[in-house]
Amino acid sequence: MNVAEAKASMPLAASGAELTVVLPTYKERGNVAELVRRLDAALEGIVWEAVFVDDNSPDGTADAVKEIAAADPRVRCIRRIGRRGLAGACIEGMLSSSASYLAVMDADLQHDEKTLPRMLEKLRTGTVDLVAATRYVDGGSAESFSESREKISKLATGLAQRFLGTSLSDPMSGFFMMRRDVFDMVAPRLSPVGFKILLDIATSAEDMRIAEEPYSFGERTAGASKFNAQVGLEFLGLLLSKFSRGLVEPRFIFFAFVGAIGIAINLITLNLAMVVWPLAFGLAKSIATFVSMVSNFLLNNSLTYRDKRLKSWHMLTGFLGFCAIGTIGAVTDIGLATTLYARHEVWWVAGLAGAVMSVLWNYAMSSMFIWRTR
Repeated sequence: MNVAEAKASMPLAASGAELTVVLPTYKERGNVAELVRRLDAALEGIVWEAVFVDDNSPDGTADAVKEIAAADPRVRCIRRIGRRGLAGACIEGMLSSSASYLAVMDADLQHDEKTLPRMLEKLRTGTVDLVAATRYVDGGSAESFSESREKISKLATGLAQRFLGTSLSDPMSGFFMMRRDVFDMVAPRLSPVGFKILLDIATSAEDMRIAEEPYSFGERTAGASKFNAQVGLEFLGLLLSKFSRGLVEPRFIFFAFVGAIGIAINLITLNLAMVVWPLAFGLAKSIATFVSMVSNFLLNNSLTYRDKRLKSWHMLTGFLGFCAIGTIGAVTDIGLATTLYARHEVWWVAGLAGAVMSVLWNYAMSSMFIWRTR
């Protein structure tokens, strides 16, 4: 076969794709080739492209995608360095597309790719803006879920329906397809933090026309599940953000959660320092404060700002800055609380106001100066 014949036999280039399938990945190397094979079979007759958005997987997921992309122009890879998070990966992948329709699905082979043509057909009618794949209507199934995970999923669905008023039967799915022009409109309102991108999109436009398509949730064959307690906290953060109409950022719930842990660590360390060693109160309190600051910084770096995680030299400078901000926050807390108590003599109101002001200060300054986008 000569060069001309080889080029003629290659799949259509992605530049004129009607459908872009966005696939956020982290440590999914073992699923990449099989997923592309399945998409090729399911989307026969459709001009499509697959955009893998990889968060710098240590298992070489990006390399596996690029190896396929070298021979198949329908496959692309966006490798993100220094950024993490499913929602952010989905947003970047969708914004990179010029196709008329955008789909998002997991790369773990649990989302049924054979659902995609039916979703596309509904969008082509022009009567809907988004089609959400669901496990919880007739024709859908979540049999591969463990009993505990199914209960958590249904609890989250109930919370979303109750507090956000969404009509989606499966807002936790993460498997959907929508018109690109509609996504371009809502994209500036979306949060790059968290895992529940479908819920964020569906509640970001009041007049969005949404349809559902049933699918059966499959078994994972390679890689590891990303579902953990952090996903739950990110969901609560998104829920709070949407319920407050954007007044509270999803990231803030992590910051407040870490702060609560810091208070507990402070008290436990203080008790140990005074009882076990024992030390004078002033010295014990100083040690407890330092330990809680270290724990808060490390937890915020790993959880709250994990998509902007500091490493190497930036860890030290970041910690020093975090301590400085925390010190100013403590002075602000004490000053405001003291002033309010002197005027009204209601201790709990004064104490709460000072604490809230301190948390808001610490969060704003940390986001602006410590974990800013580099």
